[in-house]
Amino acid sequence: MKLEYFYILSGIAVFVILLLVFFLVFKKRKKYGLQKELQELERQRNLIVSTPIPSELAKIEVIIKNEKLEEKYNEWCERYKNIKEVRFSEITDVILDIDGLIEQNDLKEAKSRIQDLEMEIFKLRTTTDNLLDEIREITMSEERNRAIITKLKSRYRELQRTLENNKNAYGDIYKYIELQLENIEKRFTDFETVMEDNNYSEIVSIVKVIDEMIAHISTVIEEVPDLILLTNKIIPERIKEVNDTYTTMLGKSYPLDYLNVPYNISQIEHKTKEIVDKIKILNLEECMFSLKTFLDYLDNLLNDFDVEKRSRKIFDEVAKSFREKLNKINKIVSDIYEQLDDIKSMYNLTSDDLEEFSLINKNLLEINNTYNNIIGDLKNKREPYSVLREEIEKLTISLQDVEERFDACLRSLGSMKEDEQRAREQLDEITELLKKCKANIRSYNLPIISNNYFVELSEANEAIYEIIKELEKTPITIKTLNIRVDTARDLSLKLASTTNEMVKTAKLSEMIITYGNRYKPLDKDIEKGLDAATQLFFKGNYKKSLETSIASINIIEPDIYKKMLNMYKKN
Repeated sequence: MKLEYFYILSGIAVFVILLLVFFLVFKKRKKYGLQKELQELERQRNLIVSTPIPSELAKIEVIIKNEKLEEKYNEWCERYKNIKEVRFSEITDVILDIDGLIEQNDLKEAKSRIQDLEMEIFKLRTTTDNLLDEIREITMSEERNRAIITKLKSRYRELQRTLENNKNAYGDIYKYIELQLENIEKRFTDFETVMEDNNYSEIVSIVKVIDEMIAHISTVIEEVPDLILLTNKIIPERIKEVNDTYTTMLGKSYPLDYLNVPYNISQIEHKTKEIVDKIKILNLEECMFSLKTFLDYLDNLLNDFDVEKRSRKIFDEVAKSFREKLNKINKIVSDIYEQLDDIKSMYNLTSDDLEEFSLINKNLLEINNTYNNIIGDLKNKREPYSVLREEIEKLTISLQDVEERFDACLRSLGSMKEDEQRAREQLDEITELLKKCKANIRSYNLPIISNNYFVELSEANEAIYEIIKELEKTPITIKTLNIRVDTARDLSLKLASTTNEMVKTAKLSEMIITYGNRYKPLDKDIEKGLDAATQLFFKGNYKKSLETSIASINIIEPDIYKKMLNMYKKN
């Protein structure tokens, strides 16, 4: 037991020792890390101190020639003194304090102070950089502004050459541009004076003014020739063309009031004069846009005139064709309406047929009224030809629709007349077919005629009678008449088929029986079969008689039916 207890205590002791070692190592590493951070912050402080502010201030001290620059110089010296003697010292003291805390192993407090120190160093670096930038704005001003002015002078000379080489293109505006160039020249002189006096506070504004003046005069030199061409030549010529065309078209009775040409032209002329005045003072704002807008409007006017000319030509052609077609349809519809009562008395027109006739007449009346309104607008010059053309084209489409519908109605009436005529012709044909059937049945003296024949004959006669009754009606219902004709035709054809088949079967049966009588003495079965066929024949069962006679003689002549059929066809 004592031995086990010893082992337990030994294990605990080892664990405690390892824990202490780990804690000491961890604390040592943390301490080392804080020392590294502090060294980095100290390095950043030293970089701030090495900023070349003193050398830049020395440059300023040499070029001071006015009170403003001297005031600036003194202010910068005070700010640098505050940075170097106050804020730099404060940061140095904080670094020493943090170093002491690290040595005393107060790592938590040291970490907090390091974070605060980082912020202070950042603020000091920002303040120092801003001060250096302000000082260099002066010390580097001459070199930078000299470079800018050199480029501006080069651009200025290019503009002068452009102006001189194209002097005629600027007309009266040349002298105003020349004055502006002289003003820019004076500004260059002002720049040299300010640079000589080291008045750097004024240099930036002067350079900016020169840059703006050159940018403006550059736009002027570039745009003025086009503006002068527009105001002095293109727009006046276009106005004259519009006025001449407008006057000519008015003389030819074109309705052009809707374009409001005189007022708009006077406004363009007035505004063009205002733009010329603006150009003289080199104020080109929106001048080009306005002039192009005027030119577009004048071009559109000329295009509108062309549209009206084309529209008039099209209108005259379409209106002439339309008027001829309208008069023709009016006459035909009028004639049909005068005969409509007679047509209704002849044929039983449906409500849809009558409604369609009425709707066509109504639509045609509307088309006539609209056409008369168009002609009225034309005479009174209320609407331009472009509008009248669209209206007459739409009306032409409407008239074409009415014409097609009316043609369909006429075809329907024509079809009724044709159906009636065809019905009468087919009645004659059906009647003749029945006569042939009766003649055919009488052409062969049949012992018995089947009831089926008389039933079909009666149905056919009745169907013919129905056709006659339908034709005698006033008005005639064409649909019913066609049904009656179809029914009578089908029944008549059926009767003709029945008649032909009956006569053919009876004749073939009689021919085979007569032919086979020669074989009766030779064979009892043939004799017996032919006797049975004969009995069936006289009972009117011709089909069964034929089958029986063929079966009897097939014993001797297997092809008896084909032989008799050929003989039947030859007769």
